Amino acid sequence: MPKRNKRTQTTLSSVIVAVLLVIGGLYTNSQHGGSSKSSSDVISSVINSVTGGSSNTPSKNVASQSKLAELDFKSGSNPVVAVNHNKATLKASSWKTNHVTYQNLDSLNRTSSANIGYLEKRNLANGSLRVRQYVEPTGWHQKFVDGEPILNRGHLMAYSISKGISANGQYDPSDQSGDQNNPKNLFTQSAYSNQQLQTKYEEMIRSALKQNQKVIYEAQPIFRGNELMARGGVHLQALSTNGQLNFNVYIFNVQPKVKFDYATGRSTIDRSMKVAE
Repeated sequence: MPKRNKRTQTTLSSVIVAVLLVIGGLYTNSQHGGSSKSSSDVISSVINSVTGGSSNTPSKNVASQSKLAELDFKSGSNPVVAVNHNKATLKASSWKTNHVTYQNLDSLNRTSSANIGYLEKRNLANGSLRVRQYVEPTGWHQKFVDGEPILNRGHLMAYSISKGISANGQYDPSDQSGDQNNPKNLFTQSAYSNQQLQTKYEEMIRSALKQNQKVIYEAQPIFRGNELMARGGVHLQALSTNGQLNFNVYIFNVQPKVKFDYATGRSTIDRSMKVAE
């Protein structure tokens, strides 16, 4: 058996001490009618805080975007992974004018490069101006499971935060809607990834904009090799110029009850496929 290094021994000792302290605290608290939170929940929280890990995310730290395409999702695990300890690598000083940089499609017609928006309050869009979406990004093979669509046309720059931004990325005050059928801004995204996960981070951006903050927002679908459907879904990071908004996450492109073939975007029903909430 290989020897444990000093760092591992120190971490294990810290975990053991922390768990013992928690057990003692739980016992004392229970004697005085305290919190009913389970010991397993508290102990799990303590272990995560000591080790920096989580029971339902990859154990290694994803330090950079270059490693994201190598990750595989396991049924039942957390579909959101922190990148760079959830801190954006963007620079607040780069916000100069209100615009979006839309990258060209790659040789496979994919949105494989990062779009980046320099956003402000006037970009908050009215949802009533939405129109029917017709663009079919690479890997688009819609299917319905239990009566619900499994795919969405995922926007890198959400409609709700791109009012006035024209297809060339420049601000045009005469354009009162947000981005809609722009091929440079769309990818095939699972309904769950879009509606249950990405939208939470977009809401954080909307909240910051409503407070009149200026926000730099970068979104990039993550493809593996020549696959036509983004395996990882999307890498999102945002930073407000005052630093109050700051996140950096990777969202897997997964759907409960469905298994995707990312090479083509086709799918099969797999009711054993679970996604942690």
